[in-house]
Amino acid sequence: MSDRPNVVLIMADQWRGDCLSVAGHPVVRTPYLDQLALSGARFSRAYSATPTCIPARAALHTGLSQASHGRVGYRDGVPWNYSTTLAGEFTRHGYQTQAIGKMHVYPERSQMGFQNVILHDGFLHYARKMGRAYDRVDDYTPWLRAQLGREADYFDHGVNCNSYVARPWDKDESLHPTNYVITQACDFLRRRDTRKPFLLFLSFHRPHPPYDPPAWAFDMYRELDMPPVPVGEWSEILAPWANPSKPDCLVGAIDPYMHQRARAGYYGHMSHIDGQVNRFIETLADYNLENDTYICFTADHGEMMGDHTMWRKAYPYEGSANVPLLLAGPRGSEIPAGTCSEVVAELRDIMPTLLDCAELPIPEAVEGRSLLPAARGESLDWRPYLHGEHTVFGQSLHYITDAHKKYVWYSGNGHEQLFNLDQDPQERHDLASKPEHADCVAHWRQCLISELSGREEGYVADGQLLSGRPVDPCLSFLRRQADQD
Repeated sequence: MSDRPNVVLIMADQWRGDCLSVAGHPVVRTPYLDQLALSGARFSRAYSATPTCIPARAALHTGLSQASHGRVGYRDGVPWNYSTTLAGEFTRHGYQTQAIGKMHVYPERSQMGFQNVILHDGFLHYARKMGRAYDRVDDYTPWLRAQLGREADYFDHGVNCNSYVARPWDKDESLHPTNYVITQACDFLRRRDTRKPFLLFLSFHRPHPPYDPPAWAFDMYRELDMPPVPVGEWSEILAPWANPSKPDCLVGAIDPYMHQRARAGYYGHMSHIDGQVNRFIETLADYNLENDTYICFTADHGEMMGDHTMWRKAYPYEGSANVPLLLAGPRGSEIPAGTCSEVVAELRDIMPTLLDCAELPIPEAVEGRSLLPAARGESLDWRPYLHGEHTVFGQSLHYITDAHKKYVWYSGNGHEQLFNLDQDPQERHDLASKPEHADCVAHWRQCLISELSGREEGYVADGQLLSGRPVDPCLSFLRRQADQD
């Protein structure tokens, strides 16, 4: 046995930060993740700075801000050639490193420093478009066909991978992609090299659409009374992008029956994942590893789920940008149970945090910071605010937050918003136009100017924010790299 701890990083895709029963959600039930939260630290102000799959995962795997990893929006097909990665550092220091599930990198088989990857990225839009065979870019579908026959497909039920349409899973529960990740994880525990510590990355595709949990999980919420979704006084600014008849719309107030089913499917995925996480934790105990292992649970971004008539992700609002972040340690790790509500954490902080848990050096290039001292209750000098951004609606939506206030800037037309998260956590009331908040808006605007000064988009000129500038999901150095490859 090694004298270093094992590290398990569990990532869900599109899981909102408020969707844990331990966080007070009025509907979602997650008893096993609640237990994980109550055995360690829960960071209630954790964010995805670039809240869609690709750029968020770049922050996770590199420990870099979006200005440094270069992905400020969503674009498939841009190579991942980062020299320093989370898994690469663990591998370099003697860990056995395994990833199972969603990576969403390019080329799809890029290992990102892991010694082995068992891959399932979901519907594989880009690979389908490029006409690549599934078995080259996915391990789940060949496995599914080995169970059911060569005609079996992930898409048999016809529910799209970004739509609000929901229905129960159409096959045996053991064949669900969520179960697949944990089945493979349990098998890794069986066949691992017991002389080495391990880093295990378990990456669920769900609760990302399709909203197709097993029937029992869907039925938990299908007819449940649910609170109305928040709709801000300001939501009319989104009208130009509304298209509620489109099942994968970004904006639109949809039919209440379909909305209820979408929430049932989304929350049902969460309860399903919750049970499968418990299955894995119990298997850890079967191998007597529970007292030698750190476990971190997070998500790449959230899901608006109809808040303010918005769907999916890429937005600066809490439903999209706020994510769960739990960290529980082994015996003797000195992580007391508690909620860290003042630390504005971000996905770039996970790499240095897990390296710190393993007492491994943190590379100088890493821009995130270890959350382990905060998890242990120590006081520390933390970042005063977080800057996030994402291209959407033909522009970039930027946000600045210190966990108490949030400032939002639409780069297309220069529209500004200000929210008091302490008094208005659902962001119903935009304070930016109120004269009494003018100084606060000016302060946060200046913070954003500081973050964007010198950026290639030309967002800042003569010390002022400049709207209407062209935007691209990737900064120029990544575009050049893609052209070269």
